[in-house]
Amino acid sequence: MATYSVVEKFVSINGEGTKAGQLAVFVRFAGCNLDCNYCDTKWANKVDVPFDTLTEFEIYDYIKSTGVTNVTLTGGEPLLRENIENLLRILSSDKSLYVEIETNGSVELNQFRDISENLSFTVDYKLPGSGMERMMNLENYEDLRKEDTVKFVVSHRADLDKARQIIEEYSLTEKCNVYISPVFGRIEPVEIVDYMVEYKMNKVNMQLQLHKFIWDPEMKGV
Repeated sequence: MATYSVVEKFVSINGEGTKAGQLAVFVRFAGCNLDCNYCDTKWANKVDVPFDTLTEFEIYDYIKSTGVTNVTLTGGEPLLRENIENLLRILSSDKSLYVEIETNGSVELNQFRDISENLSFTVDYKLPGSGMERMMNLENYEDLRKEDTVKFVVSHRADLDKARQIIEEYSLTEKCNVYISPVFGRIEPVEIVDYMVEYKMNKVNMQLQLHKFIWDPEMKGV
């Protein structure tokens, strides 16, 4: 039996991705190996952040108690948690659940592929504007599946140029879901739309983080 440091767990709507607007139960783990300059959950990565120590069975029981079938594991970086495979196996064995793992793009995904096909990964490619692009594991973009998602969070036009380069280089729109979203407060959404029109970016989704428009952008637990 493994234990995990969980800084928050809650039910809300999914603010982005393929399940945007749908109810989801979120489990946020402490700790991250990156330090993106726009991160809106830096508090969860501090060494002294308060957390609950939960086993994989306690996490599963909490998820089931909510009655919500979309599950998002997030952080921090959930895939760096020791023995995370135990939790993934338990969740993936429940076919009534749709399990999404939000990962920061630095962790190799292939080591988790044999656990189950009943898992989807949302991979956040860190663009130059994040300050963390050097940490990206580019092998991840070779073997993505249709259930997976690649997300690009852009700060400026140079980020859009790099996102387009990665999308084309790895043929991402032919493999998986692709989303582009603005860093809240840094770039106007209309600039992203205009760029997509300019370069005919078919099969790419522009998204806004719904939870930041429904609630205060700094609010936790939503």
